[in-house]
Amino acid sequence: MLTQKKQKITLWEFFQSLGKTFMLPVVLLSFCGIMLGIGSSLSSREVITLLPILDHTVFRLLFAWMSKIGSLAFSFLPVMFAIAIPLGMARENKGVAAFAGFVGFTVFNLGINFYLTTTGILPTTDSPILKANNIQNILGIQSIDTGILGAVIVGIIVYLLHERCNTVRLPDALAFFGGVRFVPIITTLILGLIGLLVPLIWPWFAMGIIGLGKLINDAGILGPMVFGTSERLLLPFGLHHILVALIRFTEAGGTMEICGHSVSGALTIFQEQLSCLETNNFSGSATQFLSQGKMPTFLGGLPGAALAMYHCAKPENRHKIKGLLISGIVACMIGGTTEPIEFLFLFAAPVLYLVHALLTGFGFTIMAVLGVTIGNTDGNIIDFIVFGILHGLKTKWYLVPIIAVIWFVIYYIIFRFAIILFNIKTPGREIDNNHKVNRPPAVTNKSDYDIPAILAALGGKDNIISLDNCITRLRLSVKNISLVDDEKLKSLRILGIIHLNQHNLQVVIGPQVQSVKDELDALI
Repeated sequence: MLTQKKQKITLWEFFQSLGKTFMLPVVLLSFCGIMLGIGSSLSSREVITLLPILDHTVFRLLFAWMSKIGSLAFSFLPVMFAIAIPLGMARENKGVAAFAGFVGFTVFNLGINFYLTTTGILPTTDSPILKANNIQNILGIQSIDTGILGAVIVGIIVYLLHERCNTVRLPDALAFFGGVRFVPIITTLILGLIGLLVPLIWPWFAMGIIGLGKLINDAGILGPMVFGTSERLLLPFGLHHILVALIRFTEAGGTMEICGHSVSGALTIFQEQLSCLETNNFSGSATQFLSQGKMPTFLGGLPGAALAMYHCAKPENRHKIKGLLISGIVACMIGGTTEPIEFLFLFAAPVLYLVHALLTGFGFTIMAVLGVTIGNTDGNIIDFIVFGILHGLKTKWYLVPIIAVIWFVIYYIIFRFAIILFNIKTPGREIDNNHKVNRPPAVTNKSDYDIPAILAALGGKDNIISLDNCITRLRLSVKNISLVDDEKLKSLRILGIIHLNQHNLQVVIGPQVQSVKDELDALI
């Protein structure tokens, strides 16, 4: 915590902060998906027929272990969101906030269970009754399955209680229960009461989400395009995680019956099919919102844009920007992180970014129309191999390289033509280019960034109110935003600076943002 002063956040900042917290469970989800994908694909009959050696007991146990471990995130995803949201949003005492998140989610479901038991619906093992009331076993508690949406609501309530009550002072006789210890106590009471109301109001929430899902499904081939384009357009503002979570984990991404039980959300459907032995093919209605839609842009389009920017740079500057572009391509194709390339042209040519967003959305539609069924979250080479190639020709993975090459050519032509025609100042177009042509003196810290210089460009440590980060950018609140030197930051290899209002900004770093944030924290 950088300061004891609490600053009221705007609604815009609240949703940005909320979206950022989704990344903690989603990153784990991506890793678990890879584990599950490798385990299930290499133990499939088709792969074993091709490679009989994999039928050995050691390999079968290894793949079964990978599948079991990989199922972790999908078995406990709601409680992870309930913990991650207060953990990520709390400004102080984050450990207490996370603990209260678990407590809140548990008593929330206990309250629901109490209502269902009191009204005579529970206890029962009658499948029609359980299905009619959407009752599942959650952390060993029979409760209404509110899914990720319920967990998000719990997480937000816990965060608000934490911010309001973590410094509460009680009379001397009750002082032991005050301060941070009061947070899980008040959480237990409030979420236990809210749990009593859920059976009365949840059907209305469910109807709204189902209606949104029907609207998306009724859009046909336009649905994936609207999703893909909107996700790119929301990315610079840090709000794309909310849209993505809505499609991946709620009824908005579809609902299917898999292995005897109903699951909702595009990613949840895909992962359930991945772990269900009765599944022969992945659902196209689910995968149309997943990795496959990103692959034309991530594996072809953005590398084409990077090559165009390289060729459009002044010859004397090309060797100076080569490392910047190559690292961006590697982050995009292998890590699924696109900001290091996107922010090279986002501020210089917003119209080009709009074209990029539309082409990304069109890539989603093309993959869906062609019947490609590759799931997971990242759209990188790892997803292509694990969830495409290793699952056989039924995924139509062989179409991805073809479309990626087409997207590479389209991006290259559009970017090169636009950069030259409109003299867009992409990296290397000017000697004093904002995106750092002359590399600063080498530094020896973990992040390889000049942290003291970055802090000075932010106005010094006394100007910092709060400091946090998401997957690629620093998120800061400052006392005086006029003290922030944008040009100096850009000369220090910063990809972009987004001013949100008079006190809040985002500094786009790239994949090394966590190290930069930690070193800034230590310096402050």
